Amino acid sequence: MKNYATQYKNELLNEVIPFWENYSLDEEFGGYFTCLSNNDQVYDTDKFIWLQARQIWMFSTLYQKVQKKEKWKEIALLGANFLKKHGRDKSGNWYFSLNREGNPLVQPYNIFSDCFAAMAFGKLYEIKPNEKYAEIAKTTFENILKRQHDPKAKYNKIYPGTRNLQNFALPMILCNLSLELEPILGSDKVSEVTEEVIDLVMNTFYDEESGLVLENVSDHGEFVDSFEGRLLNPGHAIEAMWFIMNLGIRRNDTALIEKAEKIMFQQLEHGWDEEYGGIFYFMDLKGHSPQQLEHDQKLWWVHLETLVALAKAYAYNQSSTAEEWFKKVHDYTWKKFRDKENGGEWFGYLSRQGEVNLRLKGGKWKGCFHVPRALLEVWKTLEN
Repeated sequence: MKNYATQYKNELLNEVIPFWENYSLDEEFGGYFTCLSNNDQVYDTDKFIWLQARQIWMFSTLYQKVQKKEKWKEIALLGANFLKKHGRDKSGNWYFSLNREGNPLVQPYNIFSDCFAAMAFGKLYEIKPNEKYAEIAKTTFENILKRQHDPKAKYNKIYPGTRNLQNFALPMILCNLSLELEPILGSDKVSEVTEEVIDLVMNTFYDEESGLVLENVSDHGEFVDSFEGRLLNPGHAIEAMWFIMNLGIRRNDTALIEKAEKIMFQQLEHGWDEEYGGIFYFMDLKGHSPQQLEHDQKLWWVHLETLVALAKAYAYNQSSTAEEWFKKVHDYTWKKFRDKENGGEWFGYLSRQGEVNLRLKGGKWKGCFHVPRALLEVWKTLEN
């Protein structure tokens, strides 16, 4: 398995990161272009807070964990200065998107803008200890905790009271975000927050009977037999499990790590497409047709986060099951998503049959994050 470490390292440093260095930087207005075609052209100049923040985090992390290259720090600061100036409303909530110049386009309805902004400024503070960065990360995180039970607030279009649901995504993100911010928040605060979200992820959203993780449950933690209540997102659940493994290692909790590994394999086995290969995007707990028309597509981040989870499971106990699954998912992912003709960043969206649906390299939802983060995580995990 160690041989894979070199492959992932080379792809990260010689293909994927140079792509973002060469084509995504907006030297005129600051921030990054993420809507990039397969011939390296910018096809839209709008800037999405999620993706701006994720790229700040990525280049800060490269500087911290790979090499102290001043260019990487400068790229992180290019995005941070843009977001610091333009990214928030007067209440400190982060917008969803801005135009190229930094004027708001979409209101701060989406709490994940805040999550990734906190993550970005937290990591930036670690490589450039400016107290302003720490303050932005901490106040944003505190705001997330205040909003966590009603994240959309006035922007929520759901009629209240009839079918109140809680969603898996925020507890999942908080598992990782809390750990990322430990240098700023302190260990006591991280333990307090993660105790609650671990319980939600591992006991409330995990359905013991089926062995599957639900995307939505009632506000009392119960199954709701509806489109939303039956919804499964195997990639989300698998990604959450490597977050939980990291928390288990932090807590020296063998039982938690082993439970996360078990749940990860359950999602993978259920979500794998035996006919065409790859992992389904969305599924229905009872086998009905999901409402998402893209449910049977194969997405880049799902497969890359699965490779991270499998690498961590293997590194923890040299599981032969993890090794077999890693090789299987690796072969599919590198064959189908990697751009063998032009190199650089990978494709993101495949049909069920494994054909490239969209030849873009980046867009509104895909930026400098899942591919490079996974390459880095797998490299470092298997190397160590």
